[in-house]
Amino acid sequence: MKVSIITVCYNSEATIKDTIESVLAQDYEDLEYIVIDGQSTDQTVEIVQSYGSRIDHFVSEADHGMYDALNKGIQLAGGELVGMLNADDFYIDNRVVSDVVSNLQKEKADALYADLFYVDSEDTNKVRRYWQSGEYKQGSFLKGWMPPHPTFFIRKRFYEKYGGFRLELKSAADYELMLRMLHKHQLSVAYLKRVIVKMRIGGMSNASLKNRLRANREDRKAWELNDLKPGAFTFLYKPLRKLIQFVKRK
Repeated sequence: MKVSIITVCYNSEATIKDTIESVLAQDYEDLEYIVIDGQSTDQTVEIVQSYGSRIDHFVSEADHGMYDALNKGIQLAGGELVGMLNADDFYIDNRVVSDVVSNLQKEKADALYADLFYVDSEDTNKVRRYWQSGEYKQGSFLKGWMPPHPTFFIRKRFYEKYGGFRLELKSAADYELMLRMLHKHQLSVAYLKRVIVKMRIGGMSNASLKNRLRANREDRKAWELNDLKPGAFTFLYKPLRKLIQFVKRK
C-alpha cells in the first residue's frame, strides 16, 4: 500500500526541519512525501529545497489558507492512504507509518486514528497534554469526541467520493471533515492505541478566548453543513474533553 504524507507550511523555518526529518526517517518503504508552502517569506522554502528529491512533490505558491493547501496536497497524492502532518508536528518514532498500515490492514478499515502528545514549544520532551483518543463508537461525535487530526489517515478514494476540506470553515475544517467521514458516512475506522505524533502547544482554535468562541461557532456550522443534529450537550462536552487531556498528561 502506497502512503502519501502531506505537510503544509508558511513561515515555518523554526520547526519544519523536525517535521520533514520525522517523515523521511520512517521505515516504511512505499512512502510519498508532499510539502505545500504558502509562499513563505522566511527560510522555509530554502530548508525544504535542501532535501532535494527526497521530497516527492514541493509546491510554493499563494493559497487561501491551511485547508486550501491541504486540498492541493490531496490532489497531488498518489497513495492509496493519505495522512497529514503539519509543520509544528513530528512523528514520535520511525515506525509510525508501518504501524498505521499494519493496523489498518488488520482491521480492514477505511480510516485510522491514534493518540497524540501536546508538547512544550521549546522543550519537546515536556508533555503538556495527552490526547488519548479512545475507541470510536457510532454516536461518539454527539458526546464531543473527535480524534486528533494529525493522527488521522484515510484512504484517498473517500476524498474523491465525499470531498476534501471545506474552505468556508477557518479553524474547524478538520473537525467537519472527520465528522462527515466517520459520523455521517459511517466509514469503518481503526484505533491505533499509541501516541504517534508530538504537536507543539498552541494552535489556531485555542490561541485565545476569542478564537475558542469562534471555533465553537464553527463546530456548530460543521453539523449544519452536513444536515446533522448534534446532541443537547455536544458543544459543552467537546471543550470538557480537552480539560481531561491536561489531567492525563503524566
